[in-house]
Amino acid sequence: MDVSTFNELLKMVTPYLQKQNTRMRNCITAEERLTVTLRFLATGRSYECLKFSYGISPQSLGRIIPETCAVIFNVLKNNFFKFPTSEREWLDIGKMFDERWQFPNCGGAIDGKHIRITCPADTGALYYNYKNFYCVVLMAIVNANYEFIFADVGKNGRNSDGGVFEYTSFWRMLTNDGLHIPEREDNVEKMNYVFLADDAFPAHEHILKRFSQDESVSNVMNERYNSRHSRARNVVENAFGIINSRFRVLNSPMNIKVENVNKVVLAICALHNYLCRQSKFYLSPQTVDSIDKRTGEIRHTAEWRYEENVPQLVELQNVNRGRPPLLPRENRDRYVSYFSNKGRKVTLAKLKKSSI
Repeated sequence: MDVSTFNELLKMVTPYLQKQNTRMRNCITAEERLTVTLRFLATGRSYECLKFSYGISPQSLGRIIPETCAVIFNVLKNNFFKFPTSEREWLDIGKMFDERWQFPNCGGAIDGKHIRITCPADTGALYYNYKNFYCVVLMAIVNANYEFIFADVGKNGRNSDGGVFEYTSFWRMLTNDGLHIPEREDNVEKMNYVFLADDAFPAHEHILKRFSQDESVSNVMNERYNSRHSRARNVVENAFGIINSRFRVLNSPMNIKVENVNKVVLAICALHNYLCRQSKFYLSPQTVDSIDKRTGEIRHTAEWRYEENVPQLVELQNVNRGRPPLLPRENRDRYVSYFSNKGRKVTLAKLKKSSI
């Protein structure tokens, strides 16, 4: 984070972090609170280790860091982590996906990761997941510019990954028609407005998934659809890869209370969006996967993929849900037809900052 970006963030959080001096001692300043929190997020160092660098006791750090993370999220969420609430905002996101990834009517790419934690006291195997470690689950939706527009964190790792998604506020709004997404008449080729997901997620008329290998290997149109789906959904894979690379606190189990883990993860997602837009160095062509100029296919060249001794976030477990229901199949078939006809052409868009 460069100096100007830090100072801008400090200016936003200071009214909520600054304390008063007393006759007994001077307070820990807002700048110190923000600095030690950012160091914790960037390095994952323990409170015991940080006390030597900042002269703040571990007990105080245990209060300061979660508090500062909550403030960071609250001051950034309205301008840098805003969930769309109107048809116009969803249409703007769909336009970005169409321009950058040639996937029209797309509201975002959905994915989830397991965030490592130490076993909370008196919880037994409640947070123990299928990969044999303790975790909470982060569910997120990412726009065409690698920015998070929705995040839900805190569900225990013992739940099935698809079940976790069905407990999120996004799923409730989607199934109850509360998202205010555009109607077909307002969309490209009058197709459904959709979100891109993989087999860990349930079938739905507004959720598009790939064809299985058996369905695509002998069908050119299905294979072309899979390629376009993977190309657009690559944004969420890169977003998770970037935060895991830049915020090393995610690399090892967090030895803090679960409610504080939630504050840390939400602050990371908000800071990621803030830095994507405000920092000159955070997001670059080397930070994300590149595109083959001849074929338009994604090439896995992002720096975060090749970092040594950096464990990647664990993916959700794919579930064989069988043949999807009729309505999701019909919606997907419309996109299959579109990508083999009017929408067949692929263009290469440069990486650019988002204004949404």
